[in-house]
Amino acid sequence: MAQILVSGLINIETTLQVDAFPVTYAPVRYPFWGVRSTVSGVGYNVAKALTTLGDDLRFLSLIGTDALGSVVQQALAASYIPRAEVLPRLRETAQSVIIYNREGERMIHVDLKDIQEQAYPPERFAAALKQCNLAVLCNVNWNRPFLQHAQQVGVPIATDVHTISDLDDPYNSDFMAAADILFMSDERLPCTPEEWVQRLQNRYGVPLIVIGLGSQGALLAVKDDHFVERIPAVKTRPVINTIGAGDALFSAFNHVYLHTGNPYQAIRHATVFAAYKIGTTGAAEGFLTALELAQAVGETTGAAPPNPA
Repeated sequence: MAQILVSGLINIETTLQVDAFPVTYAPVRYPFWGVRSTVSGVGYNVAKALTTLGDDLRFLSLIGTDALGSVVQQALAASYIPRAEVLPRLRETAQSVIIYNREGERMIHVDLKDIQEQAYPPERFAAALKQCNLAVLCNVNWNRPFLQHAQQVGVPIATDVHTISDLDDPYNSDFMAAADILFMSDERLPCTPEEWVQRLQNRYGVPLIVIGLGSQGALLAVKDDHFVERIPAVKTRPVINTIGAGDALFSAFNHVYLHTGNPYQAIRHATVFAAYKIGTTGAAEGFLTALELAQAVGETTGAAPPNPA
């Protein structure tokens, strides 16, 4: 069975629903059922999505020795996510606050505490990687030394650099250079997604690139096929909150691609998976199982796979 290593952030996420942006000042509001706190973070979101899809995981992360760290451990157990490599070595667990409106727009506030100054034990990473066919390395600082290790032992790397605007971005350039599967958003691109893909391939030679286009879908680039095409979004149910849509797209693409080797089938399934996910409030909620995803793809119109030239 294929096994995936996921290494990335876990945080406690609090969501707050508002009527509209900008938020009108009031000394107190009572948004009944509009405030929720759940376990989230890119690493956790991806690990939970892949576990829901039926993948076998090794999950690496750092959490606090505080009360919120205990909440994380309970959530991992409840979701059947392996937690042997989730290490309680921080003073405080990272947190986020997400404000969103009824149209699904959101504003994200992330407090990483001191997590970016911490290191994950390299010997534990190396031992976990030996059993894996894919390394999903989120762009958190502790993963930087692991990029080269995964390359040296021949394990493909998938990563998401989220919002990006510079090929030489000092924070993300090493992740982009190491990636076999590279995801990002179009929100801050300095040019069209098509031109940006060309720049990325010329600079880093990334085999597979996906750019999230929000409500417009996604752009898929397959270097060996000289394929670059926009894949339209699909609608599966009403949108509640778009937080976590990119993590869902990323997770489902990696799941399907690892099992099939077909990026066109992977993007088709990923767009449906992400469309269904945003019908919920939290970033780590609303994931389909593999069977449910297959059924949803078959039922969703407008989700036909692209045809490479």
